[in-house]
Parts: sequence; C-alpha cells; structure tokens
Amino acid sequence: MGCIVVTGAAGGLGSAVVRHLVAAGGKVAAVGAARDREALSALAGELGAALLPVTADAGAKDDWARALTEIEPKLGPVAGAVLTVGGWRGGKALAASDDDEWDAMQRVNVATIDRSLRALLPGMVARRAGSIVVIGSRAVERPWTSTGAATYAASKAAVVALAEVAAAEVREHGVRVNAVLPSTIDTKANRAAMPSVDPSIWVSPESLAGVIAFLLSDASRDVSGAAIPVYGRA
Repeated sequence: MGCIVVTGAAGGLGSAVVRHLVAAGGKVAAVGAARDREALSALAGELGAALLPVTADAGAKDDWARALTEIEPKLGPVAGAVLTVGGWRGGKALAASDDDEWDAMQRVNVATIDRSLRALLPGMVARRAGSIVVIGSRAVERPWTSTGAATYAASKAAVVALAEVAAAEVREHGVRVNAVLPSTIDTKANRAAMPSVDPSIWVSPESLAGVIAFLLSDASRDVSGAAIPVYGRA
C-alpha cells in the first residue's frame, strides 16, 4: 500500500487535508517549504508515525528528486497526491498590473504544479495506478469574480488546463488527475485579509478535504479530468 503526498501541507487547506487523510488511515508525506519546518514538525507530533514531514520546494526539480528518495523507502510508493501549494500573491486590475505580479503568480501557481506533476506522474504511470488532485479556483469558471486579480485568475486557469491535459495523457495507464475549484476558503489568512466578510459563507477546509479525499479514493475510480466546483455560499 502506498502513501499520499500533500504539498503546501503547513497551510490552512494543506493541514486540513493531512489531518483528514491520516484520520482515515492513510500514510501521508507532508511537504512544505523550509520556512514551514516548525509547523510540519508540529503536525508530525500531533499525528504520529502515519505522517512524514518533508522539507522541499515543490517548484524545484532537484528538491522533488530528493523528496521522493526520502518518502518512498519510509512510506512506500506514492499512490496519490494533493497539490495545495500555491495561492494568492496580491492583485491589481490588469491595466495597473506589472511584470512582477504576473511572474509571481506564474511561479507560485503554475510552475509548482508543472514541476509537481512531472515529478509524480512517471512513477504512477510505471505502476499503472495513482490519483492526483490539484487546487484550482472558482475564477477558472467564473473569471469575473476575480475582477482586480486578473493574473491570479489566469494562473489558476493554467493550473486546471495542465491537470486536464495530464489526465487525458495518463488515463490509459490507470492514473487519474482531477481539480477542485473552491471559492474563498475559510483560513486564518483569508479572515485576516477580509475581516468585513462573513466567513460562514466560505468553504471550510474540512469540507474541501472531504471532496479531495473522495477524488483520491477508489470510489472515484471512474472520474478523471474533472474540475469540480466547491463554492460554499460565496
């Protein structure tokens, strides 16, 4: 039996996914950046031997090679992955944005998913089994909801396009790739950034973790290339 890799594992969504998967009996490799080392260690202390904290940059090819040589001898081959790393890096109306904003969004969202898929898919294809879930955004299907954040919307659209193409390429090998499209997720960071909004209308990390766990499971064996809206009441 293999393990599940979760990138961005120290974040609000990533940590909720890790807890959900471990509670369901899974073995999880929690991947985070060097700055998240302390948070990953705390998760490991909380969840025990079923969780392996791994410090790596999900956007770096060499880091992925090192991470997999650490993960697989301890937890077994990677059977699933949840790519939560990425997210928001500020935004402006397109006419007021600049190259730095565009480059930041492409790096934090698109590049990390590209590197992660290229690191994880070959092993899954060779084993003819695996499921990957990427985190898109409601902006992919409703881009007008990201007025003032065009570069963010474009980067998330690219993430979902990568997932859909990858799904078509690996389906015949028994590997599945899907995306979820949340609206605003109820995290500490989002509450701090939008204190005037009622967070009860947002998507809870625990609810989204449940959808992701379904997509990883055999119950969704006939689902691949999907982009599933998870909007809450927002």
